[in-house]
Amino acid sequence: MAIETTKAEVTLESGVRVSCKSRGFEITLDEPKSSGGTNEGMNPVEAMLNSLGACLTIVAKTFARAKKINLKSFKVDLEGELDPDGYMGKNPNAKKGFSKIKTTFYVEADNTEEEIKDFIDFVNHTCPVHDTIVNTPAFETEIVTK
Repeated sequence: MAIETTKAEVTLESGVRVSCKSRGFEITLDEPKSSGGTNEGMNPVEAMLNSLGACLTIVAKTFARAKKINLKSFKVDLEGELDPDGYMGKNPNAKKGFSKIKTTFYVEADNTEEEIKDFIDFVNHTCPVHDTIVNTPAFETEIVTK
């Protein structure tokens, strides 16, 4: 199968508020006022957690029937542990990103606990966002100056 490319365009608007665009859709990311933002949107790490949760949920819904899971309801709560001293430069030894991400799945289905556990293992393994976090991609940087 051919590789597909996903594109995003992120533009600084004002302060630390940014416009994020993909496929004709747009969202605003920002920081709380306490971090120098205008609090007009979630911050990037919150958006990342929500992207992970959304991807896990979509994978669950997409594959439930094929995996013989009679899904009635599905919800994911996520918590990320982050030391702001890392990215703020206050502690050079502190990790700059999340040091731990905890997911809690709330699943209502007419299946055994073992079947649901196996299904959640499949969902984690199949989710592209989860895979990207667990198996970091190669990064390439290009700089264009004006």
